[in-house]
Amino acid sequence: MGTAALAGSAVLPASAAEAVASSPPSVAARSDTHPTIGPRLAQSSRGMVTSPHELASEAGLEVLRNGGNALEAAIAIGAVLSVTYPHFTGLGGDAFMVISDRDGNVRTLSGIGQAAANVPAYGSAIPVRGPGATLTTAATVAIWDKAFDISRTQWGGQQAWSSLFSRATEYAANGFPVTPSQHFWQTFRAGELSGWEGFASVFMPNGRIPQAGERFYQPALARSLDRIATHGGREFYEGDLAGRIAAGLKQVGSPLRADDLSRAQAREEVPLRVAYRDGELLGLRPPTQGVTTLEIMGILDRFDLKSMPEGSADYYHVLVEAVKLAFIDRNRYVADPDFVDVPVDRLLASASLDAHARSIRMDRAMPWPHVFKTGDTVYIGVADAQGNCVSMLQTVYFDWGSGVVLGDTGVLWHNRGASFSLDASSPNVLRGGKRPFHTLNPGMYLKQGRPQLLYGTQGADGQPQTLAAVLTRLIDYGMDPLTALGRPRFLLGKTFSDSRDSLKLEQDAGASVFTALAARGHEMSALPPQSQLAGHPGAIRIGAQGQMSGAHDPRSDGRALGL
Repeated sequence: MGTAALAGSAVLPASAAEAVASSPPSVAARSDTHPTIGPRLAQSSRGMVTSPHELASEAGLEVLRNGGNALEAAIAIGAVLSVTYPHFTGLGGDAFMVISDRDGNVRTLSGIGQAAANVPAYGSAIPVRGPGATLTTAATVAIWDKAFDISRTQWGGQQAWSSLFSRATEYAANGFPVTPSQHFWQTFRAGELSGWEGFASVFMPNGRIPQAGERFYQPALARSLDRIATHGGREFYEGDLAGRIAAGLKQVGSPLRADDLSRAQAREEVPLRVAYRDGELLGLRPPTQGVTTLEIMGILDRFDLKSMPEGSADYYHVLVEAVKLAFIDRNRYVADPDFVDVPVDRLLASASLDAHARSIRMDRAMPWPHVFKTGDTVYIGVADAQGNCVSMLQTVYFDWGSGVVLGDTGVLWHNRGASFSLDASSPNVLRGGKRPFHTLNPGMYLKQGRPQLLYGTQGADGQPQTLAAVLTRLIDYGMDPLTALGRPRFLLGKTFSDSRDSLKLEQDAGASVFTALAARGHEMSALPPQSQLAGHPGAIRIGAQGQMSGAHDPRSDGRALGL
């Protein structure tokens, strides 16, 4: 696995220049993410939060300041994001957590809505928008409910359930300024919005898309949040609110019924683990692609990355080749283990990782004909003063999910069921009651048995790719979270503006890197620096003495905050 010589400086290939011209503008490709402060590295020894929206981060910090723990703060952040980042998350979506107490006892919570018991015949394809895409239940509220129970019974949590929803309900009822991200993604989908049931009545006040900075209200969602705050998490699945959700689903033509909602639950599971350097990376079990991120990192553990300059062609090449190998395994095996056998132990075994690493040639790229999966998500990280940690993702799958808003609830339903296959030979083939393959995989890195890094990102297929770049920069190159998150990243596969399965790389990686990668056989395209398509990760580092540093991606509207 020798190192190929780097090519000298050169202009961008024509394909790269064309991609820059055709890419959608980056919402956060600007000098700051706040009118006066800008992106910054947060530091604290008393508690820290990170999320893609400052109001959400402030809500979580408020919980910590009032004596709450990391789980309670994460619930409050998730609830606020369901209001202030409606294009990427909401009550009608799914969620995942990796949690650890002060002693390093780690578990995962998996919140994946299952397919309707009676799924219709879809013909040649499952719709990605509209009622046909509303075919799985939503488990975000179930995750909050499960997390609160763990907080109260095992972590000594003292915060009232209802108090964790006060900020979210306030922002839904009294309004909040529309983010540049929300405005961008609604404008980007402007040609589709008229066909989305119930969408315009909530998200297009006065018949138009609200501008960034304009105050935006969601009174119906405020009433739904108040029902959850007053009656508990199962209100969403078995109470009066559940009845109105079920009625809204039936009215639009969804196959989901009240019995399907009542069966939705969050699962507590033992995390998957893989050794990396002198620590251990943890992730969620299938049907998530947590095993995929761990497989990538396990392959990279076989390479001496420190001998490769960070940001060099060698660096990007070896990361991309590891991604390809893990994605081939993912597409072959990963699905709901209740329905199919997923050989996670074999995929993460040393023999398999060794063989994959040996197959990588530093002078030549492997071909890549595989289909890219899209999706959008929000990352939440929390560490409290007692050493408890939460690494969390919430999602509605595509930006704006199914596009369907249910009845008078203000709840936008996700479209994760569209990730099922109709191919009978696929492990992810659609079946009644089955959980779909999920791209979400928040994670945690332990050293000496205790959490050192909390991390996660949005981006569907981009998630393992973004995490490979962020984690190697944090662990192998010792960067602080803000520096690691701000460095150029890549994306292998199709995008909105470039249908080729090419290797997209942010332009500020440098012309010589583009030329060297192209010489190895990578089909190169360029993304603008700080592109929206490169993901919105967040990260918190926890030192041996409890000192914390954290950041959220400069490409996002978010911020890390410390007590």
